Amino acid sequence: MSFFDDDEPPPTEVTQTRPSRPTPPRARRPRRVPASDQHAIVVRRRVLAGVALIVLILVIVLIASVVGGGKREALETYGRNVSTIAKQSVENVSVPFFQAISGASSQQHGTVEEKINTLRAEAETQAMEAKKLSVPSGEEAAQRYFLQVLGMRTEGITKIGGLISVALGGGSESANAYKQIAGAMEIFLASDVVYSQRAAPLIEEALSANGASGQSIAASRFTPNIGWLETSTVTARITGKAAPTAGTAATPGTHGSTLVSVSVGGTALAPGELNHVSSGPNPTFDVKVEDAGEHPETNVRVNVTVTTAGKQYTAYNLIPQTSPGSASTVEVPIEGLPLNTGAKVEVYVEPVPGETNVENNKATYEATFS
Repeated sequence: MSFFDDDEPPPTEVTQTRPSRPTPPRARRPRRVPASDQHAIVVRRRVLAGVALIVLILVIVLIASVVGGGKREALETYGRNVSTIAKQSVENVSVPFFQAISGASSQQHGTVEEKINTLRAEAETQAMEAKKLSVPSGEEAAQRYFLQVLGMRTEGITKIGGLISVALGGGSESANAYKQIAGAMEIFLASDVVYSQRAAPLIEEALSANGASGQSIAASRFTPNIGWLETSTVTARITGKAAPTAGTAATPGTHGSTLVSVSVGGTALAPGELNHVSSGPNPTFDVKVEDAGEHPETNVRVNVTVTTAGKQYTAYNLIPQTSPGSASTVEVPIEGLPLNTGAKVEVYVEPVPGETNVENNKATYEATFS
């Protein structure tokens, strides 16, 4: 036995312990919500649903407003563009065109044809600009009519441009050329009707339906007056000479004309006072003349002279035929008047064969044009 045997510690027994299982949490008993709280929750949910519904409605209204505003803006832009081109058709084509052919026989040979060709090119340019317009939804029909209007005006100028040299030539075909020119003038009149009765009303209807009723479409009257549809009037105006009357010898009995009234745009001019005329620089005078004699008269000439800013502006038209005791109205356009300047307007009905008293044939008015 070893000396140290008594001192050794007794062997230690190792005991292995099993890991304890986690104690599962005890299930909680559901908390009972008081009835008053349940009611409050339901109320809050309904309020939130109502708020959500209102927000949804506001969003829909906002989107509709944005869409509607965009359409209205597109319609207004289209209307302004159409008005601009329609005005240019009158100011840049119609006015210089009728100025060019009036008294054309006194102009240098070839000058009138050159002017007409230039104006035809301008009319074609306007038609091309119209084709490029952005057309809002619903205005397709108005656009078709508008393009038709500009196309007809280009067609009329082209036809007359091809006839004017024959008319001015004075040969055997001259009389027929004047007749064809008068016929071509009906194309211009037709374009005026299509514009005023189709294109412009359709655009204005769309503007009104989308809340832009305050915007109007500009008028565009290419034909100065219906006298240009008469062969005798066309001949007289192009040659600068009055058309021949029925005969130089007056039929026995009284003959004469009476100037009844003069108006511009439906507003009658009053002698002895200053008349304010809202017509722009190109007013059309509606002159009413009565046959005060016992016999019909033909080709009664009515002259209008406007003196303003040191210049005289003169134009005339013919009444093809009058009847005893009946009144006829003729349109006499004056072009290029200065605005907001005092003017003297003189209207004179030339005496017919056999007329001796011409005191009732004339009138003078003071006016300003704006």
